Formats: sequence, structure tokens, C-alpha cells
Amino acid sequence: MEPFLIFVFLGIGIVGTIIAAIFEEKRRKAMSAIAEKLHLSFYRGKERGIIRKYSFINKFHRGRNKYASNSLYGQYRGHEVNVFDYHYTTGHGKNRKHHRLSFFLIEIPVVFPELTIVPEDVFSKIGQAIGYDDIDFESHEFSRKFCVRSKDKKFAYDFCNAKMIDYLLSNNELSIEVENNVLAIYFNRRLAPEHIEKNLNHLIEIRSLMPDYLFNRS
Repeated sequence: MEPFLIFVFLGIGIVGTIIAAIFEEKRRKAMSAIAEKLHLSFYRGKERGIIRKYSFINKFHRGRNKYASNSLYGQYRGHEVNVFDYHYTTGHGKNRKHHRLSFFLIEIPVVFPELTIVPEDVFSKIGQAIGYDDIDFESHEFSRKFCVRSKDKKFAYDFCNAKMIDYLLSNNELSIEVENNVLAIYFNRRLAPEHIEKNLNHLIEIRSLMPDYLFNRS
């Protein structure tokens, strides 16, 4: 390769790195401002401890170089919450891919079996075709739009009560996981900072729609 072309590619790489750094700093400042508005604490650095703490969550099983960043945490509307950007990588070399998600967690006072509720897509349909059946509900619209899986069908039906179904049909981008003492919603992309508060409220509303009797199980 000609020396001139080498310098061109190096220059492009340096400019790309600078632009990415500027974008990340802008995001950190916006997330910090939201934390201040919501009276939450903010930590901008990488955190791996939270991934280890909640290692049972399905999304945390994938890839490597897993960490949280831009974390907002503390008391919000009477609940202990944690909101963060999540990163992991898959593949190697030229095939390496960075995955960036937005996660919203709330701890709940009872240990529950695993339950996942995700928008129906081509991958869930493939899963059903090879034997990973989802749970069907009386609401055909809900069954068509969401893939619900749990080994405890009674818990799935209790969680997906009529009010919950109506709420999720009105907010059909949400992906939910309940397991152990955690309720989480997540997005397979990083949300724009201005959408954080809205989805944190979604998390709290979903918690409020869980029937009280679920928390009084013997």
C-alpha cells in the first residue's frame, strides 16, 4: 500500500475515534443531567460488578467484554432502580461486533421463576419452529404480538393479567424479564437520553400492575 494511502486511512481512523469520543461525552453529560433531574446518583465509568450480581439475566449470558456504563441509580417513585447502558461483544477480528443496549432494573421483595416477554419477531418464530414454544393467552392480539416464555405457566398467566396485557399492547416495544428478585425491561439499542425517564416510568408501571397476591405467596 502506498504511504499516502496509509496516512489517509490512519487519518480517517483518528477522526472517527475523536468523533466517537465527542459523542460519548455528550451522552454522558445528558445522562448525568437526567440523573440530577430525577434525583438519582450517576456513575459514568464502566461497571462489571452489576453484571456479575445479576448474572442470571438472559441478556448477560451472551458474548464477552460485558459491562455497564452511564448508570443512574437510587430511589425513584418509592423503588430502588438502576438504569444503565450495557455493552458486550461477539465474534473475533473483522467479524467482531459491539452490542449496545439500554437496561432498566428494579429489585422486588419476592423471588420469582424466570419469565420473559418480548415482542414477537423472526427469531422467536424460529424458536417456536424448533420446539421452544411460547405461552398462548386468550387475547389473540397479545399472543400474536408477544412471545411469552416461562417454565411456570401459572406465574406467566398471573403476571400477564388483563391490565398488564392492555398496558403492553399499548407499549409494544418493551422487552421484559423477571427472575429471582429482579424485574427488568431492556432495549436492543441504546435509547436517546431524552427517552430514559419515560421508560423508567414504564418499569414502575409494570411493577404496579403485578397483582398483590404474587407478593404474598407462601
